[in-house]
Amino acid sequence: MTFTGSVQYSMDLIGIFAFALSGAFLAVRKDFDVFGTIILAEVAGLGGGLFRDLVLGVKPVAFTDPGYYSAPVIAALIVFFSSRIHRHARLSDVFDTCDMAALALFGVTGTVKSLGHGFGTVPAVTLGLASAVGGGVLSSVLAIQVPALFQWTRDLYLLPALTGAVLVAVFRLAGVLNGGTAMAAAVCAIGLRLISMYFGWHTPRAYVWRNPFAGMRQQVVPAGRTSLGGLVGGPGGTGGPPYGSPYGSPDAEHTVMTFRLDDRDSR
Repeated sequence: MTFTGSVQYSMDLIGIFAFALSGAFLAVRKDFDVFGTIILAEVAGLGGGLFRDLVLGVKPVAFTDPGYYSAPVIAALIVFFSSRIHRHARLSDVFDTCDMAALALFGVTGTVKSLGHGFGTVPAVTLGLASAVGGGVLSSVLAIQVPALFQWTRDLYLLPALTGAVLVAVFRLAGVLNGGTAMAAAVCAIGLRLISMYFGWHTPRAYVWRNPFAGMRQQVVPAGRTSLGGLVGGPGGTGGPPYGSPYGSPDAEHTVMTFRLDDRDSR
C-alpha cells in the first residue's frame, strides 16, 4: 500500500477530529460558551497543521478543504451538547485517548509532508513534532492553562510523537515508506504512550527537584521576622510558621528551606 494522498487525508482528518475533541473538552471544563468551544476546538485541531503549512510555504489546507474546518465544528458540538459524555466515569481517559491518537497521527503526517516538500531528515522530524504539539499548546494558552507538553506530572507526551516521526524518517531513508509503514509508525507511537500511561512513566525533573536538599539549607528563622521579603512564613508574610507553630506558641522558632544560590554544592 503506497502512501497516497487519500491515506494522508484520512489520517489528517482523524487526527484533527481527535485534537478537536480534546480542545472541546478543555473548553467545556473552562465553562466556555458554544462559540468559545468551537474556536478552541478549531485551534486545537488545526493549529499544528496551519503552522506546518506556513513553514512549508504552501496554502494551508485548513482554509481550502471543507473537511478540515468542519471536523472541529462537529467535534465541538458533540462535546458541548452532550451531557452523557461529561457524566462518564472515565472522562479523563477519553480525553487522554483523543490527545494520544492525535499526537501520533500528526507526528507521522507532519513528517511525511515535510519530507515530501524536500526537507531534510532532522528539519522534517522537527516540523512533524511542531505540527503534533502546536494545536494543543495554542489551545491551552488560550484557555490560560499550562500546556501538557510542559507538565512533568503527565505521562510521556512528546516522546511518543518523536518516536513516530523518527520511524517515518527511518522508513523513508530505507525506501519502505508507504501507507502501511506510516500506520505502523503511528501505532508504535500510540503503544509507547499507552505503556507510559500504564506504568506511570514520566520525563525526568530537574535535579534540584528530584533531590530537594541539593542547593538548599535548613535555616532557623525566628517568628515575627519577615523571611525572603515576606514570601515565606505565616499568613500575611509575618515570617511565622505557615501552618501554625509546631511548638504551640507563635513566638517559637521554626525551620524553613531557602535556596543558597552562592553555594557551590548546589551547582
